[in-house]
Amino acid sequence: MAIAENAFNLARYASICQDNGLCPIVEPEVLVDGPHTIEDCAKASEKVFAAVMKALIDQSIILEGMLLKPNMITQGSECADKKAAKEIAWYTVRTLSRTMVPAIPGIVFLSGGQSEEEATLNLNAINQLTAIPRPWALSFSFGRALQDSCLKAWLGKPENVKKAQEVLLVRAKANSEATMGKYAGGTGSTESLHVKSYVY
Repeated sequence: MAIAENAFNLARYASICQDNGLCPIVEPEVLVDGPHTIEDCAKASEKVFAAVMKALIDQSIILEGMLLKPNMITQGSECADKKAAKEIAWYTVRTLSRTMVPAIPGIVFLSGGQSEEEATLNLNAINQLTAIPRPWALSFSFGRALQDSCLKAWLGKPENVKKAQEVLLVRAKANSEATMGKYAGGTGSTESLHVKSYVY
């Protein structure tokens, strides 16, 4: 019931945006909190993404005029079985291919508490995957994994603005390369950005 209600509300938001000439960014997120496996995340994400897709179609959303902002398919933050980027990429694209129609032009991922480097390496692996068709542009809409180093360099001080801009450009370039599967690695912090029980 909770999934259906939230899917309905995300589709209503998308409809209101499009009725007012805006491109909605629809964000179905399955949280990383907990000890669940990557298989558990894939199963739960399939259920959520499919419900959101159905709600978008039911409410006549122009699918070509929206973006999807989902989680990547990863193990839970407390799961001991950490997966490599290639496996995360495979589960992520497989889950999307089972639930999202090709008409959606772009899927822009959340970083979901991953470190800057981890999120970028995972995005890079997603864009290198050839085993499963990827009809969408697969990019990033990272918050913490794009801004964390920049904010630490800035510290709210005017004299640090130039340094913060330089750090932001490094992160933006790394993620731009990852959208093409050409990120070599090594430019981001490996510090986890996960905040347990994070609420907005």
